[in-house]
Amino acid sequence: MSSQTTVRRPYVPDDAVNPTSQPCVMLIFGASGDLTKRLLVPALYNLACDGLLSDRFALLGAAMDELTTDTFRARMSEDIKKFHTRHTFDQAVWDNLVRRFHYLPAGFADLNAFGKLKGEVGRLDAEHKIGGNVLFYFATAPRFFGLLCEQLHKAGFKDGPGWKRIIVEKPFGTDLASALQLNKDVLAHWHEDQIYRVDHYLGKETVQNLLAFRFSNGMFEPLWNKHFIDNIQFNVSEAVDVEGRGGYYDSAGVLRDMMQNHMFQMLAYLCMEVPGSFESNAIRNEKAKLLEAVRVYTPEEVARYVVRGQYGPEVDDKGKVVRPGYRQEKDVDPQSKTETFAAARFHIDNWRWEGVPIYLRSGKALWKRGTEIIVEFKKAPQVLFRSTPVREIGANRLIFHIQPYQGIEVQFQAKIPGPTLQLQPVNMRFGYGDAFKASRYTGYEVMIYSCSYGDATLFSRGDLVEAAWRVAQPLMDYWKATPADFPNYARGSWGPTAAEDLIGRDGRRWFELLTDDVLKKIEIFKDGDPLFLSQIILALRPEVMARGEILMHKGDMGREMYVVVRGEVEVVDEHGGVVKTLKDGDVVGEIAMLIHTPRTATVRAKTNCDLMALDKASFSRILRDHPQFGDSITRVAKERYNLEILLETLLGEAPRV
Repeated sequence: MSSQTTVRRPYVPDDAVNPTSQPCVMLIFGASGDLTKRLLVPALYNLACDGLLSDRFALLGAAMDELTTDTFRARMSEDIKKFHTRHTFDQAVWDNLVRRFHYLPAGFADLNAFGKLKGEVGRLDAEHKIGGNVLFYFATAPRFFGLLCEQLHKAGFKDGPGWKRIIVEKPFGTDLASALQLNKDVLAHWHEDQIYRVDHYLGKETVQNLLAFRFSNGMFEPLWNKHFIDNIQFNVSEAVDVEGRGGYYDSAGVLRDMMQNHMFQMLAYLCMEVPGSFESNAIRNEKAKLLEAVRVYTPEEVARYVVRGQYGPEVDDKGKVVRPGYRQEKDVDPQSKTETFAAARFHIDNWRWEGVPIYLRSGKALWKRGTEIIVEFKKAPQVLFRSTPVREIGANRLIFHIQPYQGIEVQFQAKIPGPTLQLQPVNMRFGYGDAFKASRYTGYEVMIYSCSYGDATLFSRGDLVEAAWRVAQPLMDYWKATPADFPNYARGSWGPTAAEDLIGRDGRRWFELLTDDVLKKIEIFKDGDPLFLSQIILALRPEVMARGEILMHKGDMGREMYVVVRGEVEVVDEHGGVVKTLKDGDVVGEIAMLIHTPRTATVRAKTNCDLMALDKASFSRILRDHPQFGDSITRVAKERYNLEILLETLLGEAPRV
């Protein structure tokens, strides 16, 4: 079989078990590095545990470290216990896998070393009866990709029976010019259908499900256009900072590290046209068309539609630095202009999406972690409800949760039980963890498995990479040529206020998803059941406060609690002195809401604020619908607030005599 031949994944009936991967020798360059031990080997272990890795498989590691096969196996055996993702570790499966691991030291510029690698691959091929299939994995810096391709060609790896395929890691280039050159270097000796440019984000089940969801459900595809969709928001928020990777990150930034690859790939899946089939080239052709339709901005449009940010230090109420800003991180230039946050409005200039704004937002050191795609539909007419208590009809939303929670939910309006017509958003939610009993994957399992079958659906093609860089390049050029007012957002916040202005000018707001993790930071919800917490999240309503506006007065009866989503509020004493400042993610007023007592302090907005409010009536209604949660709340109130609360009080009922 020639190396250019694509082996299609076999048809598998609905009731059949997935076949194992194709037999191969997997030759990993950079086998002593972090990627191998943290992700690749755990992925292989997961495939083996699930019966998806062929018995005719062998791994050959190559790197400049002077290791032996025995020391390599010992190191991997130690690392797998730290980095595997299973609930329990299966020693028997690991022992069977690791005995097929081998290692040879190899300098990438040493052609003689490649000759030895070829000989060892041939030996393993014969021992395991593989048939000549070789999967090369470049777990190295991109600057080595061209050299490795050339050395493999010179050493004769392209010759002989079986297929030969190369997986290359991101980043594929650092700008448009480098991506074009890298494609030229890689394709100088190998064919495009032998090159698999990996993006592990596409290995996530929820990302893969974008295609299945769109094209297997007839109720949504007719609505998937400018006539029914108002806007689409992609959000990748990270609570972590650069985590000691300042040297790498300072030459990358969020645009290169996240937006140009991961987010553009998700954008292509969500917005592409219907392909002619599920063949990899049919899907990748439509992805390429979509990315080519994304408007390439002029400098004036970059200034109008794109925002960048960089996090500063986190300080306490006394002005003391609690955690450093980006410029104080290790290996970061003290005057760095590298962005750790970016938000943009993009335009897709085709018939389907003309006039529909596509908002992308991503950043580090934000106040919560989460990756979501929000498809917001156009609102129903308000006129029908003008004589009812309904003040505003909310939009229907389709939400794809990518991480840490993986699932899909639909939000729609429903009548609240009672004698008057009042609406509240409700949701239908599908969670992967609830529906499927599968272990958490690293994202690389499906990549390795698919590559063994020649299925390139989840990999980037050269033209896709270049199309994405053509969109990103004007942003980088503009930022390089203009000064940056950094830092412009604090650690633990939602990013720079300019991101709010960006979407606010369009009369829209970022749709903030409060997750279970956020609610569990609040003491009364810390032990909350997922069902209970989901009901609380849906009952939260957005509130906006202007700077200086009073949120609550001392002595007023407590009827609601607030979560600070964006901005700062301050607790003040009777003399107007500031007692405490609350920021993004903090909560205020929960005790008074629980027991419906007078407020013990005045709270005012220090800045313009976005809040989420939970009123006592909604809280009590949820507990009446789910009384099993009442005992938990009263117990937490006693343990953490030293409050004796009767269940009747929580339910909003008169105490029993």
